[in-house]
Amino acid sequence: MMRQGTEQRLSGQAQIRASGARQAGPFFGAIDLGTNNCRLMIAAGTPNGFRVVDSFNRSVRLGEGLRVSGRLAEESMTRALDALRICVERMRQWPLSHVRAVATEACRRAVNGREFLERVQTEIGLTIDIITAREEAELALESCSPLFRMPSRPPSQSERGVLFDIGGGSTEVAWVRVDQERKSQTLIGTTSMPVGVITLQEMFGEGHGSSYEDMVSHVQSHLVGFENVHRIRREVAQGNACLLGTSGTVTTLAGVALALPRYNRAAIDGLTLPGQIMRSAIDTLRSLSRDHLAMHPCVGQDRVKYVLPGCAIFEAIHRTWPIEEVTIADRGLRDGMLLRMARDHGQRFTRERRRTHRHVTPRSRGPLGNYATI
Repeated sequence: MMRQGTEQRLSGQAQIRASGARQAGPFFGAIDLGTNNCRLMIAAGTPNGFRVVDSFNRSVRLGEGLRVSGRLAEESMTRALDALRICVERMRQWPLSHVRAVATEACRRAVNGREFLERVQTEIGLTIDIITAREEAELALESCSPLFRMPSRPPSQSERGVLFDIGGGSTEVAWVRVDQERKSQTLIGTTSMPVGVITLQEMFGEGHGSSYEDMVSHVQSHLVGFENVHRIRREVAQGNACLLGTSGTVTTLAGVALALPRYNRAAIDGLTLPGQIMRSAIDTLRSLSRDHLAMHPCVGQDRVKYVLPGCAIFEAIHRTWPIEEVTIADRGLRDGMLLRMARDHGQRFTRERRRTHRHVTPRSRGPLGNYATI
């Protein structure tokens, strides 16, 4: 597997252990600069795995307007720089051994994407690598691989899984061979659709009324080629495929389905729900006006433009491959980067206190605490 980009070693203040931090194994930092969000995660190696000691998420909408202009807008770059400065400041509070920072679709597509990352290096001293869509899928697979299980069937030598990651500017889909006996996964093929929550919103609006079905159809059209190559529907018809999603969209839908009063990662990560329950959660959100969506505790004003476009992407995937159950992952590129860095430095590094894969019968739907970014 080819690795793109480099890791950077921090020095100076970053080597000073944060006040009050207890002794632990090596500390690693991971930054994911996406089309919509800037995310940081810092973790410490422990004898049993890794412990997340700090994290940070901020919506920066780096790809806003990119579809039309082909460029990152100055306002978007300023928002991203502000968030990255916070990330750097927080990393300085920990004795980090290594850091990796990556950028995805917005910087891949923008004509001034590399110029912007050079500006980041100059202004705040942080090196960010643009990764390919394939490595993006590989990192997501690395972080989500323990959740690829088919609990309703006995283990067999060779089964299949669809992994999808809904982003701001693109959606990555991976077709995976799942060996349950050996507890391993092999990437068969990937595709990166140039549709994410920001791009769909800019093309079709916020998804109210008939524009929602237009969005679903548009996304489905991008899946036709991948289906024709891999014939995934044949495996689905035989009950030989599982479906796993990682993004704020799927965690939001799971939270709506469970009627959680506030976000609880332990209740969401690794949860398997019937696909119809996820679609019912979409119906609940679609029934709300824009004003009511903005007031909904799991959406909020900052995300009201993007929640239905995200639902449309999920629905397009599920209509294309109508797998009965959906597993939800609250993990992503940052987890994958941490796992790689630690493994490369000789550390046995798995997420500490990983929950057992389980099914849940949802309660009646209700309000959900404001917790996630799409």
